[in-house]
Amino acid sequence: MQLHKIGFIGLGLIGGSIAKTIKKIYPSVTLIATAGHSETIEEAYHSGVISNDTLLPLTDFADCDYIFLCTPVQKNIEYLKELKPLIQSSCMITDVGSVKSDIHEAVISLDMEEHFIGGHPMCGSEKTGFSNASDLLLENAYYVITPSEKAPVEKVEELEAMVRSMGAIPLVMDYSKHDFATASISHLPHIVASSLVHLVKHLDDEEETMRTIAAGGFKDITRIASSSPVMWQQICLSNKTQILKLLDTYMSSMEHIRKSISASDEQQIFSFFEEAKDYRDSINTPIHGPLNKSYVIYCDLRDETGAIATIATIMASHNISIKNIGILHNREFEEGALQIEFYDESSLENARKLLKDNHYQIYQR
Repeated sequence: MQLHKIGFIGLGLIGGSIAKTIKKIYPSVTLIATAGHSETIEEAYHSGVISNDTLLPLTDFADCDYIFLCTPVQKNIEYLKELKPLIQSSCMITDVGSVKSDIHEAVISLDMEEHFIGGHPMCGSEKTGFSNASDLLLENAYYVITPSEKAPVEKVEELEAMVRSMGAIPLVMDYSKHDFATASISHLPHIVASSLVHLVKHLDDEEETMRTIAAGGFKDITRIASSSPVMWQQICLSNKTQILKLLDTYMSSMEHIRKSISASDEQQIFSFFEEAKDYRDSINTPIHGPLNKSYVIYCDLRDETGAIATIATIMASHNISIKNIGILHNREFEEGALQIEFYDESSLENARKLLKDNHYQIYQR
């Protein structure tokens, strides 16, 4: 890829993470940025990520090879309008929003399809801002790419290659399909998590009993409710049609299980939880389609200093590469559990034997 200059409009958690990753991989590429606060630009400049130390006018982005729009969806659309008369013919604009329909429709109405490829990195955190950005955030994360109908094929392939070079996994799909899928697995869960927090807040007593004993499942399922309110306000407004459709379906599901509980229908109640468990347990199993199989095991984590380092050392001493590793944020297992993902089945089987030989309890779903 012949990249010379890349611009970022907005430099929060996602934009900042992409910028940091690109700077690490392509150190000779010039990165510029503007943001809502000058302090963000100063921080990014002093950390060596971007070349400008002050806020920039959009005219400075005219000769960029790529421009990443990393602000809320509606604000990104406003920037599109301003950028249209400024950009050079070879410039491609992409975004990182988790809703794609609004911006694609705006691109069509602005006759900018030849310059736009939508993007959505499927990663993030309840933390926000450039200070929390990381050049590892995209690693092994799915990065959905939604090309405009007139986007040059070679540019789509180039963006795919860039995403892959950042350690992410590119998935190309239609923007409307993307919005329904993300409404199901991301947007609705955030609404449900926030509604549970509201429920407990309003039902708690003066001694705050519920807040005091809240742990385990409640904290796990509501963790994402700590995300940016502005971002989720924009998502709900931008993906309203799909979210409303899914809310209706979800409420119907809740009414169904309510009736089963009210009628003490043992079989229906059991089936409700059994089907959910079976599907949840199947998420790491191979499926038909473009996604690769995951090679994952779960290991009981000993309550001792350096427990994770010990496991990593066992793997390294036998030349077994770990793709991803992390502590599970739940109590599905009796004690703390470590989730370890490998690149292939052979590595997984070798790791399982090694860990068992070292007296670790291993689980697989």
